[in-house]
Amino acid sequence: MKLKFVYLFLFFTQFAFSSSILIPMDESQKNHLKAYGIAYLTLESNLEIRWLLNYRGGSFLIPSSKTLSKECDVRGVSYEVISDAAASSLLSEIANPEVNQDAMKLEKAPRIAVYSPPGKQPWDDAVTLVLKYAEIPYTVVYDEELFLDKLTEYDWLHLHHEDFTGQYGKFYGSFMNAAWYQNEVKQNEALASKLGFSKVSQMKLHSAKKIKEFVFGGGFLFAMCSATDSYDIALAADGIDICESMFDHDPADKNANSKIDFTKGFAFENYKLSMNPYEYEYSTIDTYNTRRQFGMTEKTDVFTLFDFSAKWDPVPTMLCQNHTQTIKGFWGQTAAFDKKYIKKNVLIMGESKAYGEARYIHGENGKGTWTFYSGHDPEDYEHRVEEPPTDLNLFPNSPGYRLILNNILFPAAKKKKQKT
Repeated sequence: MKLKFVYLFLFFTQFAFSSSILIPMDESQKNHLKAYGIAYLTLESNLEIRWLLNYRGGSFLIPSSKTLSKECDVRGVSYEVISDAAASSLLSEIANPEVNQDAMKLEKAPRIAVYSPPGKQPWDDAVTLVLKYAEIPYTVVYDEELFLDKLTEYDWLHLHHEDFTGQYGKFYGSFMNAAWYQNEVKQNEALASKLGFSKVSQMKLHSAKKIKEFVFGGGFLFAMCSATDSYDIALAADGIDICESMFDHDPADKNANSKIDFTKGFAFENYKLSMNPYEYEYSTIDTYNTRRQFGMTEKTDVFTLFDFSAKWDPVPTMLCQNHTQTIKGFWGQTAAFDKKYIKKNVLIMGESKAYGEARYIHGENGKGTWTFYSGHDPEDYEHRVEEPPTDLNLFPNSPGYRLILNNILFPAAKKKKQKT
């Protein structure tokens, strides 16, 4: 009897003093970006997380662990240790139907791939830059891996600022004589030939279709900058030559604009292609050439995140978690999406209403989802070719970069409609 009493005493004592770690994601957080890395590390350790939607900026509630506490200390991430009783009370408050909050279970670390050319450094792209900074592992894939059906090995795919139309980013007019541009052309033509394609545009279209299959089968796609509209255009222009001879060695179809099939793309419709090879633009989707006509300046270039219902719209709520709803704008080859050309079934999550621009959009295709985020670097307002990389140590609380990391954790919520 004494042994049994001692066992029960120890059991209940351990329960009474057990605790959880709350990682706040409001203004009190010292390093928002590295906090996502802690969340990912928790999932890698096969521990379940609760993402507290709309609670203190989208905080994380994780099991108490000396290892995780130490990692928070090492990485400079703010956290609070709370008792299990306090955690249960918090979850009860969040579950209140009258409160626009929810607790979403994250169950498994997503397998992350980044579609990027070989040899690119992490700082060449905002997503690889923040993945590196947050200490979240990823694998680089490119056209050859897609050709070999390697995408089935991953849950989440990011598209580096690629040109899926095969026009090399429309950089010809400004950089045709630059060594980096000429090397890019040679490398892509060599790879296309190796994979059995007569043109780079054909190889890129093949990759675009493989990515669409990935999404349709349940994959999560995230794209930024020119990988958004150029991807959609490539799908819609299937079977149409939209590349002039300097890109694919034969003339473009003069009637290309009348042949585009918008139903094949994810996000856009009724736009017009730019058929001028010297123009640094793909189509009228992008507002790059028009936004300054509206008097936009760095101070006025901001966009606002929409407020969604955590309990009824958990997906956009997860994707918009932040410590502010107003995000500083930033340029890119694709600076913003003209709302006139966005399909009606596409969800706009962030917009600049004064300028008629959407910056952050989302949709479904088959069993999977896609998210497009315009611009190049959330903390480099007007990033130029060959400029030095952004040092994220200077921007640990960047709300613009947080949107990227929301997308990375999103696939971990396997049962997106499940309530806690």
